[in-house]
Amino acid sequence: MSPGHGRIEREHSRLNLYLVDGTYELFRMFYGAPRALTPAGREVGAVRALMRSLTSLLREGVTHLGCAFDHVIESFRNELYAGYKTGEGIEAALRSQFAPAERAVEALGVVVWPMVAFEADDALATAAQRWRDDPAVEQVRLCSPDKDLAQCVVGQRVVLYDRRRKSVLDEPGVTQKYGVPPSAIADFLALAGDSADGVPGLPGWGAKSASALLRRYGSIDEIPADHRSWDVTVRGAERLAGALRGGRAELDVYRQLTRLRRDVPLPQRAVGELRWRGGTPGLRALCEEVGVPALLDILADLKRGSV
Repeated sequence: MSPGHGRIEREHSRLNLYLVDGTYELFRMFYGAPRALTPAGREVGAVRALMRSLTSLLREGVTHLGCAFDHVIESFRNELYAGYKTGEGIEAALRSQFAPAERAVEALGVVVWPMVAFEADDALATAAQRWRDDPAVEQVRLCSPDKDLAQCVVGQRVVLYDRRRKSVLDEPGVTQKYGVPPSAIADFLALAGDSADGVPGLPGWGAKSASALLRRYGSIDEIPADHRSWDVTVRGAERLAGALRGGRAELDVYRQLTRLRRDVPLPQRAVGELRWRGGTPGLRALCEEVGVPALLDILADLKRGSV
C-alpha cells in the first residue's frame, strides 16, 4: 500500500479505524528488532522499532487510530484469580521500555490509552464497540493476532488485522480458525484454557471438545449436564460432562477472565478525536533521544499531505 493510498482513502466519506495493541507491538519489537542504547545507556531498541512501525502505518494512509498499552501487567483479573498472568519473568530491558513506549507514541500524535485497572485488550474492545456502528466508520481493524480479541469481530465491520502477516480475520474467518463464532470465543477459552493468560480451563477439555460442544450449543450455559443428551460425538463425553458439572464455579471465574470488558472509560467520544494530526511539540527531542531523527521529515511530509 503506497502513501498515495492515504489520499484516496481520505477522499472517501467513510474511514477505516485502526486500533493498535501497543503492548503486543512492544513485545514483538523487543524480540524481533535490534537492541539499541541511548548515549546514557538506556535500552530503546523496541521503542525505536515501535515508532518506525507506527510511522509505517501512517505512511500506508491510516488517518484514524488509537493505541492501548498495559501500563502495568496486572489488572482487576488478578484479584479474581491468583493464577492469572503477571509481570513476573519479563526481562528488565523490556520492562524498562514500557513507559518510554507510551511517551513515544503520544509524541507521534497518536491517541494513547494506558491501562491500569483494565487491560489493553479491554480498551480495544471498548473502542471497537463504541465506533463500529458509527456512520463515519467503514471498518474497525484490531491490529493484533490475539485470539482474545477474536470475540470482538463482527461480520466484516470489526476484523482482526495481523500486521506482520498482512492478514485479515473476519467473522467467517474466526469461525473457521477456532471452530466457534466470535460470540463463543470467551466460553471457548474458559473451557479449553488459555496458557498465555494463565487460564487453566477444565480438566480433560481441549480445543476440539470445546469447539464441538460450543458450535452445537452456543454457550457453556446451554450445554446439557448429562452427556447422554449431547447430540454431537466427542471423545470421553462422560468424563467431560462430569468435569463440566463439577467445575461450574470455576468456569464462572474463568469466563470473567476471558470476557473482554466493553466499559472502559475512554475519554474520546467522537471518532474524529482519533484522527492523526501530526506529532506533538516534544517529538523532535524524543526522536533525537531515541535515535530516529529521520522520522521527523517523514512525519512532517505526512502531516502536510493530510491537510
